[in-house]
Amino acid sequence: MNKKVELLAPVGSIESLYAAVQNGANAVYLGGKLFNARQYASNFGFEELKEAVEYAHLRGVKVYVTANILVDNSEMEEAIDYIKFLYETDVDAIIIQDLGLAYLIREILPSFSLHGSTQMTINNLSGAVFLQKIGFERVVLARETPIEEIKYIHENNPIELEGFIHGALCVCYSGQCLMSSLIGGRSGNRGKCAQPCRMTYTIVNQEGKVISKEWDKKHILSPKDLNTLDDLEQIVNAGIVSLKIEGRMKRSEYVATVVNNYRKALDSGSKTLTLENKQDVAQIFNRGFTKGLMFREFGRDFISYDRPDNRGILIGKVTKVDKYKTYVLLKDNVEAGDGLEFETFSGEYKGITVPFDGKKGSTLKLDKIGNVLKDSLVYKTSSISLLKKAKSSYEENKIRNPIDMEVTLNISENPELIVVDRGKIVIKSSDIKVEKGENITLTEEKIVEQLSKLSDTPYYLNNININLEEGAFLPIRVLNHLRREAVEDLNNLNKNFNHRKPIDEDQYERIKEKFFIFDNKNKAPERKISIKVNSLNQFNQLNLDKLDRIYLGFYEGLNEVVDRLKNREKEVYIWTDKILYQKDLDRLEKIIKPLENIIDGVSVSNIGTLQYIRERFNFKIHGDIGLNIFNSFTIDFLKEIGLVSMTLSPELNINQIKKISQRTATSLESIVYGYLPLMVTKHCPMALIKGCKDNRGCKSCNFSKGYGLKDRKGFVFYMDRKEGFSTIYNSVPIVVLDSLKQIYDNGVDMTRLDFTFETKNIAMIQRMYYDYGKNQIGDKEVAEFLDKYKEENNITKGHYFRGVM
Repeated sequence: MNKKVELLAPVGSIESLYAAVQNGANAVYLGGKLFNARQYASNFGFEELKEAVEYAHLRGVKVYVTANILVDNSEMEEAIDYIKFLYETDVDAIIIQDLGLAYLIREILPSFSLHGSTQMTINNLSGAVFLQKIGFERVVLARETPIEEIKYIHENNPIELEGFIHGALCVCYSGQCLMSSLIGGRSGNRGKCAQPCRMTYTIVNQEGKVISKEWDKKHILSPKDLNTLDDLEQIVNAGIVSLKIEGRMKRSEYVATVVNNYRKALDSGSKTLTLENKQDVAQIFNRGFTKGLMFREFGRDFISYDRPDNRGILIGKVTKVDKYKTYVLLKDNVEAGDGLEFETFSGEYKGITVPFDGKKGSTLKLDKIGNVLKDSLVYKTSSISLLKKAKSSYEENKIRNPIDMEVTLNISENPELIVVDRGKIVIKSSDIKVEKGENITLTEEKIVEQLSKLSDTPYYLNNININLEEGAFLPIRVLNHLRREAVEDLNNLNKNFNHRKPIDEDQYERIKEKFFIFDNKNKAPERKISIKVNSLNQFNQLNLDKLDRIYLGFYEGLNEVVDRLKNREKEVYIWTDKILYQKDLDRLEKIIKPLENIIDGVSVSNIGTLQYIRERFNFKIHGDIGLNIFNSFTIDFLKEIGLVSMTLSPELNINQIKKISQRTATSLESIVYGYLPLMVTKHCPMALIKGCKDNRGCKSCNFSKGYGLKDRKGFVFYMDRKEGFSTIYNSVPIVVLDSLKQIYDNGVDMTRLDFTFETKNIAMIQRMYYDYGKNQIGDKEVAEFLDKYKEENNITKGHYFRGVM
């Protein structure tokens, strides 16, 4: 390929680092033990991280470190000190999600290169513009960003674009998933996702009944693995400059195999890859492959609904099962040590290790494998020869730089060795002078032999110029010493990629002190009530006298609705979705432009939407939960750029909320009623039933509402689809009516009721929250209401009294 792009490899261990570098990665990304979104990977301690950076830099490979989680107020000072350590270790860039952390890095370590994590959900030009304007060098785009949108972003903004090209996919837009968090307390935004998307679900109707046995207990939310080996040229031409392979949880042999084959495709073109190359990539790990939502693959082309794990490669079929043996007709060779997997009649899979070799076309006779039927398919899930080949690829030190040498050895003078590496020059000499040899003299062959002993270094000898006076002698140990000293000096030059000036410790502490010595704001919360509605029907059920602010999540009849609200002097905000592409933003502009001088503002849940509204309107802007507001530093930053109020992350507990509120005078909102969105996806679970391959309209589908996903414990997560996006909601609503005053007392100014798909009891719920919040009813009436409510409904208190891991 003509364009110079970066192949970016995942590194979860030191062995994976060797695998990535030795197989041709231009850069690697890895996590330390702190603040990264793969807390279950091996990750790198402080000393290991220093070693990793040095190893990579000496071989011309960049190192990016992930600190891509939401950071709590109590952790932020430690996080900044950790970022300082990374800066001093010469890490090339830091990958982050948290806007508050980014804000502090820009203030305290302004020259450190920032990359916006895919957890920031940047999927449009406005999001890229926002990050570029606040000092980010690169953005890792949402995996769902279509190739046309990528090209549009690239053509209209200079920020570097990074995109995923291979590996596991999240079904939810990264950074917007609360499923693991709300179900089990393990937050993906905190690096501890339990992957509920890989579990089985059953599609049910509004009454909770199974609509089809075909979709009973299927992996409806489990995507196939991304594979774009055949599409790299199109991706590069669209403007992606860093091609990212997923897999920090994968073994080093996986990293070696995938990096090696993408390196071949980049260097020589995808068409040069052989069938064996592609089979190696599939054999090392696959859940089935998809080109992904970047290329608009959808439905059954995107989801691995039969199983969520590695399926290997089809190797044969069971031809016979008798009392003692299972017979497998092989369509390819197998070796002793390979892993085979058989499907049982119960639908589960049983794995074995092959005890002996078998040839293509022959029948493998194995000890009987229980519950396996004749004609069932057999898969090779691991190849011993591929694992050996992968391991050998990084055990050899093959990624080395060519160096040139010039050595001068004149009798009675000090020897001199000059080493040149890509413009860098090292000159070494010795106090031991060259002597005239009596019986032994140096030869050019001997000099070359000693100076080329570089196999344990990142270099190899390219050219050497020898100035040797006839009859000269120098002990071999001196030549070796000169070589070793030159290599050491060269290493010191090469491992310092970024040539950073040492941090002035006093200045660092002074700047940091400005942000970490807090004045308790001691503000008196206003105790307001806000309401979000998704439909005109919901709006018509409201008592407009029992709310202070409203978020309108529908667009029909807006003029009349807004007039009614403004006649009662209510704050009116247009609510916007978490995911908007360019066409969606342009459509939004047409809808709200006529309301410019009527409504109070717009609620935004996406960085791109925030930037788009700021550029075009003078509205007040409210920051909603999609911005993941998890600490007071994020609040300070968003207030600085003009936001007037913000909804706190629903992953915060009451103590965290209190600490945040004590450090800001900004108006804070918290959701106290509603079915929280667990996921927002481009994928439509109903597309699996319908066989849909097009996600651009959904107008012909009558499955947009009223269907849910039932999990293995019997909980049903209802879903809604509109404008090409699916939202999956929690199975139970947050109801913290009896804790409302406690939430206010801990610093929240406004509590919010979210009505999503409710069609009844809206006015009653509104009345109870409003009247209790305004001290118009007492604890006894609240307790009676809740007792009656819980007779018909399960509820949750969310994270208010537990928080997340």
